[in-house]
Amino acid sequence: MACRITELVLDCADPQRMGDFWCEVLGYVELGWDGDDLEIGPEAGFGGPQPTLILSRSTDPKPAKLPLHLDVNPTDRDQDAELERLLAAGARPAEVGQTGEESWHVLADPEGNVFCLLRRRVDPVS
Repeated sequence: MACRITELVLDCADPQRMGDFWCEVLGYVELGWDGDDLEIGPEAGFGGPQPTLILSRSTDPKPAKLPLHLDVNPTDRDQDAELERLLAAGARPAEVGQTGEESWHVLADPEGNVFCLLRRRVDPVS
């Protein structure tokens, strides 16, 4: 038997703002608050095939570059259309040393956490 990832925890200054952004990006819903921490995830909630995201209020300064980042793939449109949607939702281009030849786009969420939009379209998880 093995483990699987059921939730990811992201420290942030404003859990509501970040929750709104990541719900828009991932098609998630707000699942609930536990103190200052907001959990978002698929409508099915915790324990399904997709992990939930815990947005944990923190005032601690973050390192310049996190050792982990998220990659996302479009599910119902091509990469260019998805890039436009993410930028309209509040993402912004980020520079991490790309050559310009990459097949992905490097973006930052509203608090500057870097994530990548990959090219390949994937099926949405039911």
